[in-house]
Amino acid sequence: MSEIFDKLQMYFSYPFVRYALIVGVLIALCSSLLGVTLVLKRFSFIGDGLSHVAFGAMSVATVLGLTQEMLLVLPVTVISAILLLWTGSSKKIKGDAAVAMVSVGTMAIGYMVMNLSSNSVNVSGDVCTSLFGSTAILTLSRTDLLLCSILSGVVVVLFILFYNRIFSVTFDENFAKAAGARTNEMNLFIAVIIAVIIVVSMKLVGSLLVSALIIFPALAAMRVFKSFMSVTICSAVFSVVCTLIGILVSILYGTPVGSTIVCADMIGFMIFFVFGLKTGRG
Repeated sequence: MSEIFDKLQMYFSYPFVRYALIVGVLIALCSSLLGVTLVLKRFSFIGDGLSHVAFGAMSVATVLGLTQEMLLVLPVTVISAILLLWTGSSKKIKGDAAVAMVSVGTMAIGYMVMNLSSNSVNVSGDVCTSLFGSTAILTLSRTDLLLCSILSGVVVVLFILFYNRIFSVTFDENFAKAAGARTNEMNLFIAVIIAVIIVVSMKLVGSLLVSALIIFPALAAMRVFKSFMSVTICSAVFSVVCTLIGILVSILYGTPVGSTIVCADMIGFMIFFVFGLKTGRG
């Protein structure tokens, strides 16, 4: 046991390890806050669709040789979130069909661009990193830390300021609309915030695994708690703890960071699920 602590102490002396822990906690916190709303509103598929859009944009940014991929990935993903919400509410194209078209199309375009470009010398490696996250936490730089901190701070502040409106739209959108609330603008706000969270999270867990950070904490918290406030708080704590465990295990045993975090989320969900059944709350 002492060897493990000595090894962790040695790793914590390196800046990139501390960057990974800070970024992981911030990402876990942000993704869990709005995860409850997405699960209750049955909007979980939006996160998956936007993550595929972000992959396509990131592929184009890599081919263009952009040093700051966020300058292209973030606006493209936010615009796609707006288009998905607008298209999904139309009568001609249903929401799930719109997500399927956009997500599959952008992912195919991204992979095609990377294959046809001469700038990408390691296509399989680039694709694997984009889909499943970085295989090493060495890739997190001070710039990534600063950008993630700013975006995460904005997400947390906006969630706190608009908490009551998010709550009303989540549980009874028709009543909120009848009461004079601008539900369409609120749904748009939620979609844009989710797009920001997904773009920030891709660096750590990748586009295919980012939805797990949104869904698993919310579902786990719902097995034990019932009120919106308690579920949100439990979801945030659950996500942060599982992310820390995943990063520490990845450091000690050299496993991929993103996959390890998702596995920790899955194990945590099973524990909460069994606890909910035992206590009669699940």
